[in-house]
Amino acid sequence: MSNNRVMELSQKIALLRKQKGLTQEQLAERAGVTVRTIQRIESGESIPRAYTLQNLAKSLEVEFEEFMTVQNQDMITQTLTDQTSYDENKTFLKILYLSSFSFLFIPLIHFLVPIIVFKTSKIKDQNTLRRGRKIIIEQVYWVISLSLIMLLTVAYNFTVVRYLPGWSLIHYLWPLIIMYFLNTVFIIRGILKLNKKMSESSLSLPTAI
Repeated sequence: MSNNRVMELSQKIALLRKQKGLTQEQLAERAGVTVRTIQRIESGESIPRAYTLQNLAKSLEVEFEEFMTVQNQDMITQTLTDQTSYDENKTFLKILYLSSFSFLFIPLIHFLVPIIVFKTSKIKDQNTLRRGRKIIIEQVYWVISLSLIMLLTVAYNFTVVRYLPGWSLIHYLWPLIIMYFLNTVFIIRGILKLNKKMSESSLSLPTAI
């Protein structure tokens, strides 16, 4: 998508606003958006979605079709298509994270669930796929860590019973509870970071708002 397409729409909105004698603050208030949104639209940094354009058209007292030239329509359609792809990628990664909660029921083989989700997805974006593989690998590492910790607990308790009778035994539930808690925190933190990171860098094209 070329920059001149972005500028055509942004310049038209800025021109109509000035013709109406409105400041960016006044237009933002009329359209029910933030001043920052108006600034981003007029600078070409962002592309307004259809409902935002409708509010702008109403606020500027022009027909909605005023904005829908062939070039602008192509531009908005392309942006919405990219936004849909972005939403699909984000949803896919969220499902992977949520499927990792299967460790609560099948802790030693739960990583098979996100693997099935990964294998059956139709996602083609390489960055998204790379992130998905990382999520699965981290769950595999959790299983390995849990297994090692449980083996160490068994070894410690065996040593205490056999050679150190005065020492306290470690209840096997404690390492399980700690590891379950850590993985839960990890998954929730991953989802929160995903929301933040992908909202900041969602598209390489101007953002649709």
